[in-house]
Amino acid sequence: MQHWFRRLLPREEPFFTAHARRADSVVQGALALRGRLEGGEAVARDYAAVLAAEDAADAITREVLQAVRQTFVTPFDRGDIQFLINRMDDSVDQMRTTAKSIVLFRMNDFDPEVRGMGDAILRCARLLRDAVPLLSDITPNAGQLNELCEQIRRVEGVADDIHDIGATKFFHRCQPDRTPHFIAARAVFDQLERTVDCFDAAANTIDGIVIEYI
Repeated sequence: MQHWFRRLLPREEPFFTAHARRADSVVQGALALRGRLEGGEAVARDYAAVLAAEDAADAITREVLQAVRQTFVTPFDRGDIQFLINRMDDSVDQMRTTAKSIVLFRMNDFDPEVRGMGDAILRCARLLRDAVPLLSDITPNAGQLNELCEQIRRVEGVADDIHDIGATKFFHRCQPDRTPHFIAARAVFDQLERTVDCFDAAANTIDGIVIEYI
């Protein structure tokens, strides 16, 4: 009943535009992180870009949460709005953690598998950016939303395989006397994997919204 009532009300465009801008800030963070993984001078240059993307994302999150508190009827459930924005926050926060670890470990050179993880993150970010605006009209976009979420899950599965291959290769290369290098690289690998997992969680949240709404 509540869903039918919402459909009769005027569109709350600020929610949808803010979510779309939030998704775009996630892409900007992913682009900056992927740039860092090129190594060399990009490591220092793109670290600031990751932090800037996080700041922009946090500002939009505050805007959305304030709107939720001030609006009597929201375009879909308040809990879903907050949960989705939190999942996007998680992805950017994890990008920042990864970027910070690269600085702390003084890593300037990256294996192809590390860059492959960065590619997966960027791909997921772009798929999420494509999906979020479709939430403004869920019923006719349900099929496309489901397909985009499924693509995110497929990318997450490929990223898991890349993670395992890359970590194993680096482990063998670091034997027997480069254990600290392996520990540092494994930490970055794991953080990249957790970033991809954040997008999988966001996709599951969108799927849940679609199922509940239609």
